[in-house]
Amino acid sequence: MAAFFRVIDIISEWTGKVASYVLIPLVLVLVYEVIMRYVFDKPTLFAHETGIYLYAFNGMIAGAWVLLHEGHVKMDAVYGRLPPKTRAILDLITAPLFFYFCGLVLWQGWEMAYRSLIGLEHTPSAWSPPWYPFRMILPVAAFFLLLAGISKFRRDLSSSFKKLP
Repeated sequence: MAAFFRVIDIISEWTGKVASYVLIPLVLVLVYEVIMRYVFDKPTLFAHETGIYLYAFNGMIAGAWVLLHEGHVKMDAVYGRLPPKTRAILDLITAPLFFYFCGLVLWQGWEMAYRSLIGLEHTPSAWSPPWYPFRMILPVAAFFLLLAGISKFRRDLSSSFKKLP
């Protein structure tokens, strides 16, 4: 069973690597758009929209990595001052909300992505790229976040039942 959780953590680590590599084309597209718009006075149709999609992909796919490294926003003024065991217990108490949210996003995201794929949906912009590949990102990212949450839940369970020193 420990190997299963190691695999989840490896997958979560890789989502962070993927997200970091997506920043390179994102920056290149945005720099290209700025140069075309402000230097040559020739704005493009695709750069702004591509930047939005890459940024959204980056933010969603990095969620599992952020959870692995405990980087999500918490009430640090209180939470950060608690002992590790108390923090783990607090995380266990709030875990049902996390799993409910992830399950809801996974379910609704999949339905939205599936409808988009079946209808071969395109964006309503003048450029009009296919919309369904971008819509698939949401359920995939929610699935990775759910896996990372399962692994964190196991770590919290383990640390909450350890004996105090």
